Amino acid sequence: MNIFIPLLLGIVVGYLLRNRIRASMDKPMSAALLFLIFFMGVEAGRVEIDALRLFASSIVFALFTILGSLFVALLGVRE
Repeated sequence: MNIFIPLLLGIVVGYLLRNRIRASMDKPMSAALLFLIFFMGVEAGRVEIDALRLFASSIVFALFTILGSLFVALLGVRE
């Protein structure tokens, strides 16, 4: 679904009704955000992955990133 159409529609409605509606939108937006996060978690939980392999490759990638950054920083200090 294209997210820009509801976004633009909301902007137009908000612009047209900005002086007429005095209700706070904080609570409905918080509830909608919590539902969004919940359903994203449900969808992520449905994905079948090998968590141990993913964790190990993430650690290796992080270590190589740190070591590469330290190497570049040491090259900059020596010059």
